Amino acid sequence: MQQLSIASRLASLPADQRARVLATLTEDEAAEVADDWRFWARPDQLPPAGAWSGWLILAGRGFGKTRVGAETVARWVREGRYKRIGLVGETAADTRYVMVEGESGLLNVGPKHARPEYFPSTRQLKWPNGAIATTYNGLEPDQLRGPQHDLIWFDELAKMRYAQAAFDQAMFGLRLGDDPRWIATTTPRPIPLLKTLLKQQGVTVTRGKTSDNLANLAPTFRANVISRYEGTRLGRQELDAEILDDAPGALWSRRGLDDYRVRKAPPLKRIVVAVDPAVTSGENANETGIIACGLGEDGHGYVLDDGSGVYQPDEMGRRVVAMYRKWDADKVVVEVNNGGELFRTILRAVAANLPIQEVRASRGKFVRAEPISAIYEQGRVHHVGAFAVLEDQMTVFTADRTDMTDRGYDSPDRVDALVWALTSLFPQIAESSRQDKGVRSQVAIALGTGEVDF
Repeated sequence: MQQLSIASRLASLPADQRARVLATLTEDEAAEVADDWRFWARPDQLPPAGAWSGWLILAGRGFGKTRVGAETVARWVREGRYKRIGLVGETAADTRYVMVEGESGLLNVGPKHARPEYFPSTRQLKWPNGAIATTYNGLEPDQLRGPQHDLIWFDELAKMRYAQAAFDQAMFGLRLGDDPRWIATTTPRPIPLLKTLLKQQGVTVTRGKTSDNLANLAPTFRANVISRYEGTRLGRQELDAEILDDAPGALWSRRGLDDYRVRKAPPLKRIVVAVDPAVTSGENANETGIIACGLGEDGHGYVLDDGSGVYQPDEMGRRVVAMYRKWDADKVVVEVNNGGELFRTILRAVAANLPIQEVRASRGKFVRAEPISAIYEQGRVHHVGAFAVLEDQMTVFTADRTDMTDRGYDSPDRVDALVWALTSLFPQIAESSRQDKGVRSQVAIALGTGEVDF
Protein backbone atom coordinates (compact mmCIF):
# COMPACT_ATOMS: atom_id res chain seq x y z
CA MET A 1 0.00 0.00 0.00
CA GLN A 2 1.41 3.39 -1.01
CA GLN A 3 2.37 5.65 1.88
CA LEU A 4 0.98 9.19 1.85
CA SER A 5 2.59 12.42 2.96
CA ILE A 6 0.90 14.79 5.40
CA ALA A 7 0.15 17.03 2.42
CA SER A 8 -1.48 14.15 0.54
CA ARG A 9 -3.58 13.21 3.53
CA LEU A 10 -4.63 16.84 3.92
CA ALA A 11 -5.52 17.06 0.24
CA SER A 12 -7.68 13.95 0.59
CA LEU A 13 -9.92 15.62 3.18
CA PRO A 14 -13.26 17.10 2.15
CA ALA A 15 -12.89 20.71 1.08
CA ASP A 16 -14.56 22.14 4.20
CA GLN A 17 -12.33 20.14 6.57
CA ARG A 18 -9.22 21.06 4.59
CA ALA A 19 -10.18 24.74 4.73
CA ARG A 20 -10.66 24.60 8.52
CA VAL A 21 -7.22 23.05 9.01
CA LEU A 22 -5.49 25.59 6.79
CA ALA A 23 -7.35 28.46 8.47
CA THR A 24 -5.66 27.61 11.76
CA LEU A 25 -2.24 28.45 10.32
CA THR A 26 -0.77 31.92 10.67
CA GLU A 27 0.93 33.51 7.67
CA ASP A 28 4.36 32.65 9.08
CA GLU A 29 3.30 29.08 9.82
CA ALA A 30 1.96 28.66 6.28
CA ALA A 31 5.28 29.93 4.86
CA GLU A 32 7.20 27.54 7.10
CA VAL A 33 5.04 24.59 6.02
CA ALA A 34 5.70 25.41 2.37
CA ASP A 35 9.44 24.83 2.95
CA ASP A 36 9.11 21.92 5.39
CA TRP A 37 10.03 18.64 3.70
CA ARG A 38 8.43 16.70 6.54
CA PHE A 39 5.05 18.07 5.48
CA TRP A 40 5.38 17.09 1.82
CA ALA A 41 7.43 13.88 2.10
CA ARG A 42 5.99 10.40 2.20
CA PRO A 43 6.84 8.47 5.39
CA ASP A 44 9.34 6.29 3.48
CA GLN A 45 11.22 9.45 2.46
CA LEU A 46 11.94 10.51 6.04
CA PRO A 47 14.90 9.32 8.14
CA PRO A 48 14.12 6.15 10.09
CA ALA A 49 13.93 6.32 13.85
CA GLY A 50 16.42 4.70 16.15
CA ALA A 51 20.18 4.47 16.34
CA TRP A 52 21.90 3.76 13.05
CA SER A 53 25.20 4.67 11.42
CA GLY A 54 24.16 4.26 7.78
CA TRP A 55 20.95 4.75 5.83
CA LEU A 56 20.85 2.81 2.54
CA ILE A 57 18.04 3.93 0.24
CA LEU A 58 17.51 1.43 -2.60
CA ALA A 59 14.88 2.90 -4.88
CA GLY A 60 13.77 2.99 -8.50
CA ARG A 61 14.12 5.87 -10.92
CA GLY A 62 11.86 8.78 -10.04
CA PHE A 63 11.28 7.64 -6.43
CA GLY A 64 12.68 10.95 -5.22
CA LYS A 65 15.81 9.53 -3.60
CA THR A 66 18.05 12.49 -4.53
CA ARG A 67 15.49 14.82 -3.00
CA VAL A 68 15.50 12.63 0.12
CA GLY A 69 19.27 12.93 0.43
CA ALA A 70 19.36 16.69 -0.12
CA GLU A 71 16.42 17.45 2.18
CA THR A 72 17.82 15.27 4.96
CA VAL A 73 21.28 16.82 4.76
CA ALA A 74 19.84 20.34 4.58
CA ARG A 75 17.58 19.87 7.62
CA TRP A 76 20.29 18.31 9.75
CA VAL A 77 22.61 21.20 8.87
CA ARG A 78 19.93 23.78 9.77
CA GLU A 79 19.39 22.03 13.08
CA GLY A 80 23.12 22.26 13.81
CA ARG A 81 23.58 18.48 13.99
CA TYR A 82 26.34 18.30 11.35
CA LYS A 83 29.04 20.77 10.35
CA ARG A 84 31.43 18.95 7.98
CA ILE A 85 29.69 17.10 5.19
CA GLY A 86 31.05 15.04 2.30
CA LEU A 87 29.04 14.82 -0.95
CA VAL A 88 30.05 11.93 -3.22
CA GLY A 89 28.54 11.51 -6.70
CA GLU A 90 29.29 9.09 -9.52
CA THR A 91 31.35 11.72 -11.37
CA ALA A 92 32.36 15.30 -10.61
CA ALA A 93 29.64 16.48 -13.00
CA ASP A 94 27.01 14.35 -11.25
CA THR A 95 28.01 15.71 -7.85
CA ARG A 96 27.74 19.29 -9.04
CA TYR A 97 24.79 19.17 -11.41
CA VAL A 98 22.64 16.68 -9.47
CA MET A 99 23.53 16.82 -5.78
CA VAL A 100 24.37 20.53 -5.62
CA GLU A 101 22.76 22.47 -8.47
CA GLY A 102 20.08 20.02 -9.58
CA GLU A 103 16.37 20.61 -9.23
CA SER A 104 16.43 18.45 -6.11
CA GLY A 105 19.96 19.51 -5.11
CA LEU A 106 21.11 21.31 -2.00
CA LEU A 107 20.91 24.78 -3.54
CA ASN A 108 17.19 24.30 -4.22
CA VAL A 109 15.76 22.74 -1.07
CA GLY A 110 14.77 24.17 2.30
CA PRO A 111 14.00 27.79 3.26
CA LYS A 112 15.74 30.23 0.93
CA HIS A 113 17.28 32.22 3.78
CA ALA A 114 19.01 29.07 5.08
CA ARG A 115 20.42 27.73 1.82
CA PRO A 116 24.16 27.43 1.26
CA GLU A 117 26.40 29.40 -1.07
CA TYR A 118 28.34 27.35 -3.62
CA PHE A 119 32.05 27.92 -4.39
CA PRO A 120 32.94 25.71 -7.40
CA SER A 121 36.64 26.59 -7.33
CA THR A 122 37.05 25.03 -3.87
CA ARG A 123 34.30 22.40 -4.37
CA GLN A 124 32.53 23.65 -1.26
CA LEU A 125 29.09 24.74 -0.09
CA LYS A 126 28.93 27.06 2.93
CA TRP A 127 25.80 27.53 5.02
CA PRO A 128 24.95 30.69 6.99
CA ASN A 129 25.53 28.80 10.27
CA GLY A 130 29.11 27.89 9.30
CA ALA A 131 28.56 24.32 8.13
CA ILE A 132 30.64 23.29 5.10
CA ALA A 133 30.09 20.52 2.54
CA THR A 134 32.84 19.41 0.16
CA THR A 135 32.17 17.62 -3.13
CA TYR A 136 33.93 14.43 -4.26
CA ASN A 137 33.37 11.84 -6.96
CA GLY A 138 33.51 8.07 -7.34
CA LEU A 139 36.09 8.21 -10.13
CA GLU A 140 38.72 9.63 -7.75
CA PRO A 141 38.30 7.83 -4.42
CA ASP A 142 41.67 9.09 -3.19
CA GLN A 143 40.08 12.56 -2.90
CA LEU A 144 38.49 11.14 0.25
CA ARG A 145 41.81 10.05 1.72
CA GLY A 146 42.51 12.45 4.59
CA PRO A 147 39.47 14.76 4.90
CA GLN A 148 37.30 14.29 8.00
CA HIS A 149 33.51 14.50 8.11
CA ASP A 150 30.60 13.98 10.46
CA LEU A 151 28.10 13.25 7.65
CA ILE A 152 28.56 11.78 4.16
CA TRP A 153 25.97 11.49 1.40
CA PHE A 154 26.61 9.15 -1.54
CA ASP A 155 24.34 9.46 -4.58
CA GLU A 156 24.12 6.49 -7.01
CA LEU A 157 26.66 4.51 -5.01
CA ALA A 158 25.97 1.29 -6.96
CA LYS A 159 26.92 2.94 -10.26
CA MET A 160 30.28 4.29 -9.12
CA ARG A 161 33.26 2.92 -10.98
CA TYR A 162 35.23 2.58 -7.74
CA ALA A 163 32.34 2.18 -5.32
CA GLN A 164 34.17 0.02 -2.78
CA ALA A 165 37.26 2.23 -2.70
CA ALA A 166 35.22 5.44 -2.45
CA PHE A 167 33.11 4.02 0.36
CA ASP A 168 36.13 2.69 2.26
CA GLN A 169 38.05 5.96 2.07
CA ALA A 170 34.98 7.90 3.15
CA MET A 171 34.47 5.64 6.16
CA PHE A 172 38.05 6.19 7.34
CA GLY A 173 37.31 9.92 7.48
CA LEU A 174 33.83 9.67 9.01
CA ARG A 175 35.09 10.35 12.53
CA LEU A 176 33.91 13.80 13.63
CA GLY A 177 31.20 14.59 16.15
CA ASP A 178 29.21 12.42 18.51
CA ASP A 179 27.02 10.70 15.91
CA PRO A 180 28.75 10.46 12.49
CA ARG A 181 26.45 9.02 9.83
CA TRP A 182 26.30 8.25 6.12
CA ILE A 183 23.43 8.18 3.64
CA ALA A 184 23.49 6.37 0.29
CA THR A 185 20.75 6.98 -2.28
CA THR A 186 20.99 4.61 -5.23
CA THR A 187 19.25 2.46 -7.78
CA PRO A 188 20.52 -1.02 -6.87
CA ARG A 189 22.91 -3.23 -8.79
CA PRO A 190 24.23 -6.58 -7.54
CA ILE A 191 27.67 -5.29 -6.58
CA PRO A 192 29.49 -6.83 -3.59
CA LEU A 193 29.43 -3.56 -1.63
CA LEU A 194 25.63 -3.37 -1.61
CA LYS A 195 25.32 -7.01 -0.62
CA THR A 196 27.70 -6.39 2.30
CA LEU A 197 25.89 -3.24 3.45
CA LEU A 198 22.53 -5.02 3.40
CA LYS A 199 23.88 -7.42 6.05
CA GLN A 200 25.93 -4.92 8.06
CA GLN A 201 24.96 -4.09 11.60
CA GLY A 202 24.00 -0.46 12.10
CA VAL A 203 22.73 -0.03 8.52
CA THR A 204 19.02 0.69 8.07
CA VAL A 205 17.52 0.06 4.64
CA THR A 206 14.66 1.80 2.85
CA ARG A 207 13.33 0.28 -0.36
CA GLY A 208 11.11 2.09 -2.83
CA LYS A 209 9.66 1.83 -6.31
CA THR A 210 9.09 4.33 -9.07
CA SER A 211 5.37 3.71 -8.66
CA ASP A 212 5.53 5.14 -5.12
CA ASN A 213 6.02 8.61 -6.61
CA LEU A 214 3.77 8.47 -9.70
CA ALA A 215 1.81 11.54 -8.65
CA ASN A 216 4.95 13.68 -9.08
CA LEU A 217 6.15 12.21 -12.39
CA ALA A 218 5.36 13.55 -15.84
CA PRO A 219 2.52 11.77 -17.69
CA THR A 220 4.88 11.11 -20.62
CA PHE A 221 7.28 9.29 -18.27
CA ARG A 222 4.47 7.13 -16.99
CA ALA A 223 3.25 6.40 -20.52
CA ASN A 224 6.57 5.90 -22.31
CA VAL A 225 9.01 4.58 -19.72
CA ILE A 226 6.95 2.67 -17.22
CA SER A 227 4.71 1.06 -19.83
CA ARG A 228 7.75 -0.01 -21.87
CA TYR A 229 9.87 -1.49 -19.09
CA GLU A 230 7.37 -2.61 -16.47
CA GLY A 231 7.76 -6.35 -15.88
CA THR A 232 11.09 -6.65 -17.74
CA ARG A 233 14.40 -7.41 -16.00
CA LEU A 234 15.52 -3.83 -16.64
CA GLY A 235 12.25 -2.55 -15.20
CA ARG A 236 12.57 -4.76 -12.14
CA GLN A 237 15.98 -3.22 -11.46
CA GLU A 238 15.45 0.39 -12.51
CA LEU A 239 11.78 0.82 -11.55
CA ASP A 240 11.19 -1.73 -8.77
CA ALA A 241 14.70 -1.53 -7.29
CA GLU A 242 15.29 -5.29 -7.24
CA ILE A 243 18.82 -6.66 -6.97
CA LEU A 244 18.91 -9.19 -9.80
CA ASP A 245 21.21 -12.17 -10.26
CA ASP A 246 22.95 -13.15 -13.51
CA ALA A 247 20.89 -14.66 -16.30
CA PRO A 248 21.23 -18.48 -16.57
CA GLY A 249 23.55 -19.38 -19.44
CA ALA A 250 25.17 -15.95 -19.69
CA LEU A 251 28.77 -15.91 -20.91
CA TRP A 252 29.90 -13.81 -17.94
CA SER A 253 29.09 -13.78 -14.23
CA ARG A 254 29.37 -10.87 -11.85
CA ARG A 255 31.43 -12.95 -9.47
CA GLY A 256 33.90 -13.70 -12.25
CA LEU A 257 34.17 -10.01 -13.13
CA ASP A 258 34.61 -9.06 -9.48
CA ASP A 259 37.28 -11.71 -8.84
CA TYR A 260 39.66 -10.17 -11.35
CA ARG A 261 38.70 -6.50 -11.07
CA VAL A 262 41.57 -4.03 -10.47
CA ARG A 263 41.81 -0.37 -9.54
CA LYS A 264 44.71 0.46 -11.85
CA ALA A 265 46.15 -1.00 -15.03
CA PRO A 266 49.86 -1.86 -15.26
CA PRO A 267 52.04 -0.45 -18.07
CA LEU A 268 50.30 -1.20 -21.36
CA LYS A 269 51.90 -2.34 -24.61
CA ARG A 270 48.90 -1.63 -26.83
CA ILE A 271 45.59 0.20 -26.53
CA VAL A 272 42.65 0.03 -28.93
CA VAL A 273 39.26 1.71 -29.10
CA ALA A 274 36.56 -0.50 -30.62
CA VAL A 275 33.29 0.73 -32.08
CA ASP A 276 30.05 -1.09 -32.80
CA PRO A 277 28.16 1.66 -34.65
CA ALA A 278 24.41 2.04 -34.56
CA VAL A 279 22.98 2.32 -38.07
CA THR A 280 20.24 4.73 -36.98
CA SER A 281 20.02 7.66 -34.58
CA GLY A 282 17.18 9.13 -32.61
CA GLU A 283 15.28 8.50 -29.40
CA ASN A 284 14.64 4.79 -30.05
CA ALA A 285 17.93 3.99 -31.79
CA ASN A 286 20.36 1.38 -30.54
CA GLU A 287 23.49 2.53 -28.77
CA THR A 288 26.86 2.89 -30.43
CA GLY A 289 29.27 0.73 -28.45
CA ILE A 290 32.58 2.51 -27.76
CA ILE A 291 35.03 0.58 -25.57
CA ALA A 292 38.73 1.15 -24.84
CA CYS A 293 40.93 -1.83 -23.89
CA GLY A 294 44.64 -2.30 -23.37
CA LEU A 295 47.14 -5.18 -23.44
CA GLY A 296 49.42 -5.11 -20.41
CA GLU A 297 53.10 -5.99 -20.30
CA ASP A 298 51.93 -8.94 -18.21
CA GLY A 299 50.04 -10.32 -21.20
CA HIS A 300 46.64 -9.62 -19.66
CA GLY A 301 43.84 -7.50 -21.09
CA TYR A 302 42.45 -4.44 -19.31
CA VAL A 303 39.07 -2.81 -19.95
CA LEU A 304 39.78 0.90 -19.55
CA ASP A 305 36.75 2.93 -20.58
CA ASP A 306 33.17 2.82 -21.83
CA GLY A 307 31.92 5.77 -23.85
CA SER A 308 28.88 4.06 -25.37
CA GLY A 309 25.59 5.83 -25.93
CA VAL A 310 22.95 6.96 -28.42
CA TYR A 311 24.60 9.55 -30.65
CA GLN A 312 24.02 11.42 -33.88
CA PRO A 313 26.65 10.41 -36.50
CA ASP A 314 28.83 13.49 -36.09
CA GLU A 315 28.74 13.25 -32.30
CA MET A 316 29.63 9.57 -32.52
CA GLY A 317 32.72 10.51 -34.52
CA ARG A 318 33.77 13.12 -31.97
CA ARG A 319 33.28 10.69 -29.07
CA VAL A 320 35.37 7.98 -30.70
CA VAL A 321 38.21 10.34 -31.58
CA ALA A 322 38.12 11.88 -28.09
CA MET A 323 38.51 8.45 -26.50
CA TYR A 324 41.29 7.55 -28.95
CA ARG A 325 43.17 10.69 -27.91
CA LYS A 326 42.37 10.34 -24.22
CA TRP A 327 44.04 6.94 -24.07
CA ASP A 328 46.69 7.64 -26.74
CA ALA A 329 45.42 4.51 -28.46
CA ASP A 330 47.17 2.68 -31.27
CA LYS A 331 44.10 2.35 -33.48
CA VAL A 332 40.33 2.37 -33.74
CA VAL A 333 38.59 -0.91 -34.60
CA VAL A 334 35.24 -0.43 -36.34
CA GLU A 335 32.67 -3.04 -37.31
CA VAL A 336 31.59 -2.27 -40.89
CA ASN A 337 28.85 -4.76 -41.64
CA ASN A 338 26.36 -1.94 -42.12
CA GLY A 339 27.47 1.38 -43.57
CA GLY A 340 31.19 0.83 -43.16
CA GLU A 341 32.26 3.47 -45.67
CA LEU A 342 29.98 6.02 -44.01
CA PHE A 343 31.53 5.44 -40.58
CA ARG A 344 35.03 5.67 -42.02
CA THR A 345 34.11 9.01 -43.60
CA ILE A 346 32.61 10.29 -40.33
CA LEU A 347 35.70 9.38 -38.31
CA ARG A 348 38.14 10.76 -40.87
CA ALA A 349 36.18 14.03 -40.98
CA VAL A 350 37.05 14.48 -37.30
CA ALA A 351 40.63 13.19 -37.53
CA ALA A 352 41.99 12.76 -41.05
CA ASN A 353 44.92 10.53 -40.05
CA LEU A 354 43.04 8.34 -37.58
CA PRO A 355 44.34 4.75 -37.84
CA ILE A 356 41.29 2.61 -38.49
CA GLN A 357 41.02 -1.17 -38.64
CA GLU A 358 37.78 -2.29 -40.26
CA VAL A 359 36.34 -5.62 -39.16
CA ARG A 360 33.41 -7.52 -40.59
CA ALA A 361 31.28 -10.00 -38.65
CA SER A 362 30.80 -13.31 -40.40
CA ARG A 363 29.40 -15.16 -37.38
CA GLY A 364 26.85 -14.41 -34.68
CA LYS A 365 27.59 -12.17 -31.72
CA PHE A 366 27.41 -15.01 -29.18
CA VAL A 367 29.85 -17.19 -31.14
CA ARG A 368 32.29 -14.29 -31.50
CA ALA A 369 32.06 -13.63 -27.77
CA GLU A 370 32.71 -17.21 -26.62
CA PRO A 371 36.52 -17.19 -27.01
CA ILE A 372 36.69 -13.82 -25.26
CA SER A 373 34.58 -15.20 -22.43
CA ALA A 374 37.08 -18.06 -22.14
CA ILE A 375 39.93 -15.59 -21.69
CA TYR A 376 37.95 -13.96 -18.88
CA GLU A 377 37.49 -17.36 -17.23
CA GLN A 378 41.26 -17.83 -17.28
CA GLY A 379 41.63 -14.61 -15.29
CA ARG A 380 43.42 -12.87 -18.15
CA VAL A 381 41.05 -9.91 -18.54
CA HIS A 382 40.49 -7.31 -15.84
CA HIS A 383 38.06 -4.41 -15.57
CA VAL A 384 39.76 -1.28 -14.29
CA GLY A 385 37.02 -0.21 -11.91
CA ALA A 386 33.38 -1.01 -12.65
CA PHE A 387 31.36 -0.36 -15.80
CA ALA A 388 27.76 -0.67 -14.65
CA VAL A 389 25.84 -0.78 -17.92
CA LEU A 390 28.45 -2.81 -19.82
CA GLU A 391 28.52 -5.39 -17.02
CA ASP A 392 24.73 -5.50 -16.93
CA GLN A 393 24.79 -6.46 -20.61
CA MET A 394 27.57 -9.02 -20.15
CA THR A 395 25.80 -10.88 -17.34
CA VAL A 396 22.54 -11.28 -19.29
CA PHE A 397 24.16 -12.09 -22.65
CA THR A 398 22.93 -15.60 -23.51
CA ALA A 399 22.82 -17.58 -26.74
CA ASP A 400 19.20 -16.69 -27.52
CA ARG A 401 19.49 -13.22 -25.91
CA THR A 402 16.04 -13.68 -24.33
CA ASP A 403 17.18 -12.24 -21.00
CA MET A 404 18.90 -9.35 -22.74
CA THR A 405 15.75 -8.43 -24.66
CA ASP A 406 13.70 -8.83 -21.50
CA ARG A 407 16.19 -6.56 -19.75
CA GLY A 408 15.37 -3.81 -22.24
CA TYR A 409 18.51 -4.08 -24.40
CA ASP A 410 17.60 -4.34 -28.07
CA SER A 411 21.20 -5.11 -29.00
CA PRO A 412 24.39 -5.97 -27.04
CA ASP A 413 26.26 -3.02 -28.53
CA ARG A 414 28.65 -2.50 -25.61
CA VAL A 415 29.44 -6.22 -25.42
CA ASP A 416 30.06 -6.33 -29.16
CA ALA A 417 32.51 -3.41 -28.99
CA LEU A 418 34.24 -5.10 -26.03
CA VAL A 419 34.60 -8.34 -28.02
CA TRP A 420 36.07 -6.52 -31.02
CA ALA A 421 38.59 -4.68 -28.81
CA LEU A 422 39.80 -7.80 -27.01
CA THR A 423 39.82 -9.86 -30.22
CA SER A 424 42.16 -7.24 -31.69
CA LEU A 425 44.43 -7.48 -28.63
CA PHE A 426 44.32 -11.30 -28.42
CA PRO A 427 44.11 -12.49 -32.05
CA GLN A 428 46.02 -15.74 -31.51
CA ILE A 429 44.13 -16.73 -28.36
CA ALA A 430 40.79 -15.91 -29.94
CA GLU A 431 41.67 -17.93 -33.09
CA SER A 432 42.88 -20.87 -30.99
CA SER A 433 39.64 -20.82 -29.00
CA ARG A 434 37.62 -20.73 -32.21
CA GLN A 435 39.49 -23.70 -33.63
CA ASP A 436 39.08 -25.61 -30.37
CA LYS A 437 35.38 -24.85 -30.39
CA GLY A 438 35.14 -26.04 -33.98
CA VAL A 439 36.89 -29.33 -33.15
CA ARG A 440 34.53 -29.92 -30.21
CA SER A 441 31.56 -29.20 -32.46
CA GLN A 442 32.77 -31.67 -35.09
CA VAL A 443 33.28 -34.33 -32.42
CA ALA A 444 29.78 -33.65 -31.16
CA ILE A 445 28.40 -34.13 -34.68
CA ALA A 446 30.28 -37.41 -35.10
CA LEU A 447 29.07 -38.73 -31.76
CA GLY A 448 25.57 -37.35 -32.10
CA THR A 449 25.88 -35.41 -28.85
CA GLY A 450 25.85 -31.74 -28.01
CA GLU A 451 24.80 -28.72 -30.02
CA VAL A 452 26.53 -27.03 -32.91
CA ASP A 453 27.09 -23.26 -32.63
CA PHE A 454 28.80 -22.70 -35.96
